[in-house]
Amino acid sequence: MDASFLYFEKKEATMHIGSVSIFDGEIPFDDFVAMMDAKMHLVPRYQQIVVNDPFNLGHPTWEPDPNFNLRNHIFKLQLEAPGSEAQLIELAGQLFTPMMDRRKPLWDIYFVYGLEGGRTAMVSRVHHCMVDGVSGVDLLKIILDFSPNPAPPPPKPATAPRPATPDPTRRLFDSILGGMQEGMNRWMEFQNGLLNLTQALTREETRASMQKVSSEWPRLIRPVSPLPFNGPGSGARKLVWNTFSFAEARAIRGALGGTVNDVVLTALSGAVARYAAHHGHSVAGRHLRVMVPVSLRQDDQRGALGNLVSVLPVEIPLDLSDPTARFRYINEKTAAMKAGRMAEGLNLFSALMGVLPPPLQALMGALSTANIPMPVFNMVSTNVPGPQVPMYAMGKRMIAYYPYVPVGFAIGCGCAIMSYDQHLYFGLTADTQAMPDVERMRDCLYESFYELRQIAGVEPIQPQVMKAAAGKGRSRGKKE
Repeated sequence: MDASFLYFEKKEATMHIGSVSIFDGEIPFDDFVAMMDAKMHLVPRYQQIVVNDPFNLGHPTWEPDPNFNLRNHIFKLQLEAPGSEAQLIELAGQLFTPMMDRRKPLWDIYFVYGLEGGRTAMVSRVHHCMVDGVSGVDLLKIILDFSPNPAPPPPKPATAPRPATPDPTRRLFDSILGGMQEGMNRWMEFQNGLLNLTQALTREETRASMQKVSSEWPRLIRPVSPLPFNGPGSGARKLVWNTFSFAEARAIRGALGGTVNDVVLTALSGAVARYAAHHGHSVAGRHLRVMVPVSLRQDDQRGALGNLVSVLPVEIPLDLSDPTARFRYINEKTAAMKAGRMAEGLNLFSALMGVLPPPLQALMGALSTANIPMPVFNMVSTNVPGPQVPMYAMGKRMIAYYPYVPVGFAIGCGCAIMSYDQHLYFGLTADTQAMPDVERMRDCLYESFYELRQIAGVEPIQPQVMKAAAGKGRSRGKKE
């Protein structure tokens, strides 16, 4: 799966994830670089480059970058003060647009100074082949601190001598054996997944749920009915954002009896219906098919890099005008999919695809086109839980975190959601050719969420402000 993000990447469909973070105050740039230098040994992958197999027999590998230089990854940018949110949005879109340079480790950070109020923005990118959403949050906890006065990082270990470069004969055998081992690993993964599903079928409730979702499969493999943002893209990106109270989302969840993700999908589908109607599209009988990534990461795999995800293909009727009816539909649909182990079933297909020889997978990626006429999904929506206490960079509090999700392959809009410090942050990514007016979707999302809040009988709730506990170390925080 990690390698597939490299194989299928195009300039019209870049495959990095990222975020725009806002900090209260000016972060001293040189001090931050020194702090990162002291922590780099905690994330060795950030000092490795992608190296293609010389014989094209196996997947690319991670190798130490012999020319690693932290200054090639952390940059300083200046807006003319006082820089506005609109200027930051424009700049962030320019930074998220290009593909990442594969000649160096696939991450970078841009500090933006000159924002109104003396604030600092951090625009970060990391290639999806390195992390998924959950492991990305785990990495965030290494780069940032839970206290404005953190304990010093653990000392760097003694530098081990680099192993000698293997000769061509050794590399050929490594390629052959590596490809065989990869195929065997994926076959074992498929067999283990099949065994787990078989064991799950011994439970009556699982069998009943699987029968419910089995009728979904024929429809879900058909191309979607295109929405206004489903079309050819240019690769130019724009990120806009919404901010909501996390307490309000939890209150809506409690009032209607579901999950926070049900709240998110209800608000999002309501916004899409509004957006489609604005563009003259009838929503009668129309559906929104959302690709919802689902983490398969177990507790003992927290902090591990790479991708451990499957997806749920959630199809939502756009003509359900009553938000409560839409919420209950989504709740029942996603609950049945989870109980019916749909994500695990789709992961079986992913594991089976991994049995294919790496050269064939790479060829499939090379032959793919980013501007397919009819996508399988209308949009992607990923919801990642983050820390509910404040985080800091060089003593400056992070007061907002807007996530970025890649789009492409005729999916011109994506929505990433991150809960952090009692807020729910939405990042709407758009390809500016496929969706030149993503700001309208942002406005529709506000309208949809507040309508759902009113229908659920939830009063506005101000987020509880948290602060770090006194003293050094990583505190859990306390209310202010």
